[in-house]
Amino acid sequence: MQIIPSFEPARVLVIGDIMLDRYWHGDTGRISPEAPVPVVRIAREEARLGGAANVALNLAAVGAQVNLIGVVGDDEPGQRVERMLVDAGVQTSLVVSGACPTIAKLRVVSRNQQLIRLDFEESFAEQAAADIDELGTRYEQALADWDVVICSDYGKGTLARVGELIAAARAAGKPVLVDPKGTDWARYRQATLITPNLAELSAVTGEPSSDEDLAARAAALRESLALEALLVTRSERGMTLFHGDGDTHLPALAREVFDVTGAGDTVIALLGAGLGAGLALPDAANLANLGAGVVVGKLGTATVSRAELRRAARTRHADEDTGVLDAGQLQQRVEEARAHGERVVMTNGCFDLLHPGHVRYLEAARELGDWLVVAVNDDASVQRLKGEGRPINTLADRMEVLRGLGAVDWVTSFSEDTPAALIERVLPDVLVKGGDYRPEDIAGADAVLAAGGEVRVLEFVEGHSTSGIVERVARGG
Repeated sequence: MQIIPSFEPARVLVIGDIMLDRYWHGDTGRISPEAPVPVVRIAREEARLGGAANVALNLAAVGAQVNLIGVVGDDEPGQRVERMLVDAGVQTSLVVSGACPTIAKLRVVSRNQQLIRLDFEESFAEQAAADIDELGTRYEQALADWDVVICSDYGKGTLARVGELIAAARAAGKPVLVDPKGTDWARYRQATLITPNLAELSAVTGEPSSDEDLAARAAALRESLALEALLVTRSERGMTLFHGDGDTHLPALAREVFDVTGAGDTVIALLGAGLGAGLALPDAANLANLGAGVVVGKLGTATVSRAELRRAARTRHADEDTGVLDAGQLQQRVEEARAHGERVVMTNGCFDLLHPGHVRYLEAARELGDWLVVAVNDDASVQRLKGEGRPINTLADRMEVLRGLGAVDWVTSFSEDTPAALIERVLPDVLVKGGDYRPEDIAGADAVLAAGGEVRVLEFVEGHSTSGIVERVARGG
């Protein structure tokens, strides 16, 4: 189960091509009398950040600290870009160019069909050399205060001197991640990692004939460019991380793909956020793959939140793992969660015949934290507590049903009359019990409180109980 860390410690410096994507939406009902083209009556305008700005937006969306360095024009689109970035919590260091306009794309869309795209751009490298000088100065001044560098290259000229930027970062001991453009990848030499898609890689190394051939070409490229790693995104085949500790393939996780626009921005942003939060490279790549699976299910350039990453991780966990753990496995998962700032909630009970009251209670408990553990009495302890004829369902069946609930993450069992010993071992952040208990009377409460945790009592839903169901069945209705 992948734990989603807190990204607050991550300090990421992004530099690259900043773009503004504009969409004009409207209906078409007639053909123009002036020319054989549709007439679009514009009803709505939408603006989204693109390029390096979208990378920065993705970092801010998961709670990372981010500073964006780039060039915009002295115009309304440039002002809008800066307002959108500031509103999203992105620190900016934008060079305002009097020589070039803000790179912008305007799409006219009707009935979900793009009719035309208008591009407004000039190469900063060719027209604004002084602005590129200023960009380098701001980068050198900022570098010491940030832990990870991302270079987002869309071929618009902002990264004309990317080799110097990489060299400065590596000399300062900072990892540098590059989203490459074009075929001259010698300019990215000594970067920590680059993130091409398979088509971009094939244009540089030749098209691989097999997975083995891809691995060989990736190894040769890593050696020639002195890269520590190479992450190749492979569309419906997921992505593959080629690095010194061995190659790692990550299967595609998206259940539905609506739009891959901007997915590369999400991938490199989450890689940077993961490394900045202290993850090892393979774990950061897993995180990026998880985020890519979320963002391709959205339309247009989009971001993914930490909450969405947690939901995606739980969904993947449900697909790959039964979630039924012994005490040792549970303790390990809880310690991993706590190490990454996650809040663990724990409750217990017999859960013999699951009914709506149980479901609502467990959903309420789940809202108190990031993970919910349910400890279940084993069959012998249920019989001691409830009498002959109970439990109706075996421990294995009860645990399987509980694990199937969306609110429940981990299920374990205990054989004593109370779970006090298990709770003392696990020490959840929140211990929950349903009913009219006083917190100090709940088994294990003293250990949880002593460890700085919280004990909560939730009301059961009226009209629902396992004993009541059993009695009704015994009466024949």
